[in-house]
Amino acid sequence: MSQIFVSSFRRNWRVHALGHLGWARGAVGAGAGIALAGIVTWLVLGLMPGGRSDALPFLIAPLGASAVLVFCVPASPLAQPWSVIGGDLLSAAIGLIAGHLLGDPWIAGSIAVAAAIAVMSLTRCLHPPGGACALLCALGASGKMPWDSTWMAPIAANVLLLCAFGWLYNNLTGHPWPHRPPRVPHVPPPAPHYTREDIVAVLEDWNEVLDVDVDDLDAFVQALLRRGRVS
Repeated sequence: MSQIFVSSFRRNWRVHALGHLGWARGAVGAGAGIALAGIVTWLVLGLMPGGRSDALPFLIAPLGASAVLVFCVPASPLAQPWSVIGGDLLSAAIGLIAGHLLGDPWIAGSIAVAAAIAVMSLTRCLHPPGGACALLCALGASGKMPWDSTWMAPIAANVLLLCAFGWLYNNLTGHPWPHRPPRVPHVPPPAPHYTREDIVAVLEDWNEVLDVDVDDLDAFVQALLRRGRVS
């Protein structure tokens, strides 16, 4: 019995670690992406007038959450390049503005996160780490730390470098990024017939936001129908 358990554990470990979306792939990519963003940002800051490498951070904490999305769930709408870049940078700018204008960390942080969610939603770049960027910058700008517009330099460098490496790493490891829905030949649908608009209507009826693109749902259904027809 123990040998069966050990054998099953080893087999499942290999699948989950080394499979097409195994955790080992995501872990290596995220670690390398953070390391690259940190070292290059540090070098860039050192070249800025006044040697800002000691005055500004070369890594921001929300980048870790962005790395999880980019490298572990690269097909998610929340992990696409515009979501990462727009979500993080717009939210950071909102946080800095709120912190300077409002002064109080509690009020500035609350307003910044709320405003960041609204702006990300309106600009179609919803990205959960953006909320952390807004809060971080609001707290820093409203506190005693000398947070000003120059803080956008390391934040922008971090985000852009992570996305550049994410594009390279994901495409080299078999995950086109930005994500493109798989091309699945459409089969004659069985009655009752459905359309893409029907999928959208169902999602609206559910009144829920699912972390999957409508085109991916359509491709999934078509693949399921095709599999049923073939078998």
